[in-house]
Amino acid sequence: MSEIPIRIVIGDQTLEARLWDNPAAQSLLDQLPLTLDFSDYGRQEVLAEPPQPLTMEGMPAGESAPAGTIGYYAPSRALVLYYTDVGRFNGIARIGQVDGDVSILEGWSDSRPVTIERAD
Repeated sequence: MSEIPIRIVIGDQTLEARLWDNPAAQSLLDQLPLTLDFSDYGRQEVLAEPPQPLTMEGMPAGESAPAGTIGYYAPSRALVLYYTDVGRFNGIARIGQVDGDVSILEGWSDSRPVTIERAD
């Protein structure tokens, strides 16, 4: 598997993104398309729990997450879209990257439906 293009659809806006070639990303791809209710956490990211947990087999124990990272936080089984830089934490796995402006993710006071689907 190489990088796989995906779309992240929030209301009438679409972010182009890609998932990387790693086991956690593949386990997310196997569940697409998905529509999940994402909510803000800590004014740094939005997150939601996918129907099935992503595998952490072969993934690092922890990573940092620069703004625009698509990640998985294994301890709470959360799919995460980071809109600010987050330092290294155990449990963070980077699975992809948003290619556009992630400011659309900032300032959510309520949860919002987000659709993630293959772009190819």
